[in-house]
Amino acid sequence: MLKLKIRLILMNFLEFAVWGAYLTSMGSYLVSVDLAGSIGLFYAIQGIVSLFMPALIGIMADRLMPAQKVLSLCHLIAGVSMGAAGWYGMAAGSDVDFGILFTLYTVSVAFFMPTIGLSNSVAFTGLSKAGLDTVKDFPPIRIFGTIGFICSMLFVDVTGFQYTYSQFFVSAALSIVLSAYALTLPGCPVSKGGHKGGLVEALGLKAFTLFKNKRMAIFFIFSMLLGVSLQITNGYANPFITTFKDIEEFANTFGANHANALISLSQMSETLCILLIPFFLKRFGIKVVMLIAMFAWVLRFGLFGLGDPGSGVWMFILSMIVYGVAFDFFNVSGALFVDKETDESIRSSAQGLFMVMTNGIGATIGTLSAQAVIDHFVYSQSDIHMQLEGWSASWLLFALYALVVAVLFMFIFKNDKQHAALRKD
Repeated sequence: MLKLKIRLILMNFLEFAVWGAYLTSMGSYLVSVDLAGSIGLFYAIQGIVSLFMPALIGIMADRLMPAQKVLSLCHLIAGVSMGAAGWYGMAAGSDVDFGILFTLYTVSVAFFMPTIGLSNSVAFTGLSKAGLDTVKDFPPIRIFGTIGFICSMLFVDVTGFQYTYSQFFVSAALSIVLSAYALTLPGCPVSKGGHKGGLVEALGLKAFTLFKNKRMAIFFIFSMLLGVSLQITNGYANPFITTFKDIEEFANTFGANHANALISLSQMSETLCILLIPFFLKRFGIKVVMLIAMFAWVLRFGLFGLGDPGSGVWMFILSMIVYGVAFDFFNVSGALFVDKETDESIRSSAQGLFMVMTNGIGATIGTLSAQAVIDHFVYSQSDIHMQLEGWSASWLLFALYALVVAVLFMFIFKNDKQHAALRKD
């Protein structure tokens, strides 16, 4: 049992270290090569590819090839493509062409995004086959994914890579290492047979029939609405905090000069919050856990809108702390809920569908909308003080959105007395 957990811990560490190398710092690199107006597109493409890639790759893992081998293939392609993006950035210097960099980056994230759901499927399958409880035993394993994310962030910050193309090289190297390691992971079953259920069964699209269940349909819809918030701070927190460097009062503050290190407190908070998930899910059910996440997003955005790296740095720090609740109580609990509510034959497809709704539709709408808001309030201003006022207005607007979603969810989503999130049908 311990050996299995260690193997899954290393998988999760590498999985999220790949993402952490660029997710929170890429915006600052894009600003440095005069692509600030394209930040939203770079983050939105993660959502766009998540509209179809996780579902398609999930079907492949359910029907054609063991999930651990699909995980390996996806990381190989993602790593090579991200390495090519880094090489192009190095060769182009400050004269970066949007089309070339964006294309290479898009190919990479198109194959990376499905690996999040795949790694969950590999872990859930391995734990289930070993007779372990996924709700109890998965969160402590998933913690090490967050630790991997933090390690990548801090490495990129300390080396100064957060402002350069080198962050892409770090991500590429980690992805290729995981590609090789995935081949050693426990085998996952592939569904075979005549697919007598018709075309939907044959194509592995049965996960989409979950929308026939009113409760699941509402859950997925609100997952999409909450997914709008997921990538906003990843794309804009670093450029926002770094903006304070141009204000004399904040020029020498730690936060303004080490935005990635400050933001890493968010992921450190995750490591603690993940451990709380089994208790909260079993005690309160999925509705309360999701509501906690939603109100945490309100605080996350609101504190950004009111804080600064000087006397108001405590608000930034508190915003980082509540992020752990906002992210984990939604993403990890949501994945566990989907796992418990779906049959083993569509487990990978169902996780892919969850990714489509959150990191696909939701995140795409969120990042493109955030770009429009920030362009209007921030990048339309030439005066740095007016830009900071624009940043504040933007964050408070995002907080208002999260509050509206939370209130609607409170009244619309129904939780049964047995806390169905934990019931295996």
